[in-house]
Amino acid sequence: MKLSTIGLIAGLLLAIAAATGGWWAFLLAIVLGALGGIIGAHFDGDVDLSALTRGRGRG
Repeated sequence: MKLSTIGLIAGLLLAIAAATGGWWAFLLAIVLGALGGIIGAHFDGDVDLSALTRGRGRG
């Protein structure tokens, strides 16, 4: 199983554990699931998150 899939599942499980129900819990599940998927995809090498932390650099 790819790390992005594991990250997505972990994010969704964390959302279920943190949520008590209702609309906000649904939004939290989406946000945490997406975050887990993105982090997992980064470790798989599918997404490069280092571009977000780099500065613009000089000319």
